[in-house]
Amino acid sequence: MVPFLLFCKSYAGDLKRVKRLWLSVQRFNVDRIPFYISVPAADRALFEQTIGQHPGLFWVSDEDIVRANPMADPGQYRLWDGRLSQQVVKSEFWRHAGCENYLCLDSESEFIRDFRQSDFLDPQGVPYTVMHQSKELLQLAANKGIDKVLDDFHRDSAMMKSVFGRSGPDYDFGPTPVIWSARVWQDLDEHYLRPKGMTLWDAIRERPSELRWYGESLLHFRSIPLLPVEPLFRVYHYNWQWLAQRRLRESASTLRSVYLGVLCQSSWQYEWDSGTQAKRKSWPSRMVRAAKAWLARFR
Repeated sequence: MVPFLLFCKSYAGDLKRVKRLWLSVQRFNVDRIPFYISVPAADRALFEQTIGQHPGLFWVSDEDIVRANPMADPGQYRLWDGRLSQQVVKSEFWRHAGCENYLCLDSESEFIRDFRQSDFLDPQGVPYTVMHQSKELLQLAANKGIDKVLDDFHRDSAMMKSVFGRSGPDYDFGPTPVIWSARVWQDLDEHYLRPKGMTLWDAIRERPSELRWYGESLLHFRSIPLLPVEPLFRVYHYNWQWLAQRRLRESASTLRSVYLGVLCQSSWQYEWDSGTQAKRKSWPSRMVRAAKAWLARFR
């Protein structure tokens, strides 16, 4: 099996973001780690024509990843909301690629400095695990009185801890990019899902959080040695978070000593939307978003 790959699941609405990500991979991928990009079969020609064919870049159709699991129903992929089906595609990539470990990247990701395989695996080839208590973000939200962020975090943590009967601290197993081991996904499948007559589709339907399914499975089955690390990228989940850090003069140049990259969530950085995703935003909708962004400066 291939020891390590880079992987991004995307779609036409994120075309410009993926192009930006690919350019950063080209520039900073010191070890030339193979990079796989998966998109719906209907979008694949658009991506290949726009970004092109390059050494070390491999195009994959989502449908091929779904079919790699003989127990999966390809029809679910076509019927499900893409926000949910993408979680399954990301989590099942190892089956299609035949890799031991992979870095799962979102389209919004952008590397800002050189990276090597050693940033993701220890000298024995064991992947590091993004795992922390998200205290910085939770404290910032508490300081600003945004209780929903804290409530959602603790509710989602409790939901997944109950699956495996775990007590103790609430952990965050993200944000992306995250380093995933095929052995963890295999143990979840073989020792939890199959005995219950379930697939990952059923798991995501019941509790839609692929990051937590991975993290809690690792803690439960101990499939690999646990080597926790803080987030690999500086991730701005909210525009008020981004504005707060900008006030502290945070920028790509100041982040390079700590982080490998930057990610701004597409839910508020909508100017990078492409195709029909961009067209769905009417002028009134854009004005409302702009007003919310402006008001966020005062939160």
